[in-house]
Amino acid sequence: MDPILLLKALILGIVEGLTEFLPISSTGHLIIVGSLLDYTDEQSKVFKIVIQLGAILAVCWHFRERIGQALGGLASDPVQQRFASLLLVGFMPAAVLGVLFHSTIKTYLFNPITVALALIGGGLLILYIEKRASQPRVQTVDDMGWKDALKVGFAQSIAMFPGVSRSGATIMGGLMFGLSRKAATEFSFFLAIPTMFAATVYDVAKNWQLLHLEDLPVFSVGFVASFIAAMLTVKALLRFISNHTFIGFAWYRIVFGCVVLLTAWTGAVQWQAG
Repeated sequence: MDPILLLKALILGIVEGLTEFLPISSTGHLIIVGSLLDYTDEQSKVFKIVIQLGAILAVCWHFRERIGQALGGLASDPVQQRFASLLLVGFMPAAVLGVLFHSTIKTYLFNPITVALALIGGGLLILYIEKRASQPRVQTVDDMGWKDALKVGFAQSIAMFPGVSRSGATIMGGLMFGLSRKAATEFSFFLAIPTMFAATVYDVAKNWQLLHLEDLPVFSVGFVASFIAAMLTVKALLRFISNHTFIGFAWYRIVFGCVVLLTAWTGAVQWQAG
């Protein structure tokens, strides 16, 4: 096995795990870093699906007790039934719009330039939302209503555009719609589980012919790296939100996006589509 390819898998797995649940766009970072590493071939498409699965399994592990309670109480516990219904309502907009526009978006928008523009635009939006932040009316996930879940679900669907950030759209959308930072962040994590599992199954079904046994070492390295990095990131983010805003992430997005545009304009980097 090519050690250089394994190193690329390790780097991209870490990038996925670190960025999947931060409001900075994991897809955007994978497109940009993948282009820098010259890893944009057919194998890379399936690889990115595999490492995304590693990240979402990390969230499942972190919230395993809450997920176990929800699954165990679906048949008889009204609280858990309500929680499951909120996730279903929040999941539906991305599910419907994803089936309709997924292929078109991947064909035309998965490139570093559109990602850079989305990073900058999303950063500016985060600054705006943080500036106008008001007293939240929803303190915990259990206090949410179906309208809150639906609004956050539509915010999540915007993240089909690479560079927007699924977690950024759901967390910022939650803040804008009256959720507390804790409620918005935790609901973003929970909503990621059905959304990302569905996206993974959909992508695998469309690209199953690209799966090859000889790629297992590369995929394994990326999967494990993504899982570990995501576990560390989720824990750190939940501690971070207790007394910090997301303004730092906004400025990171803006600076990173500007760097990509500047290198493309000057020709310093020959960016490739992801």
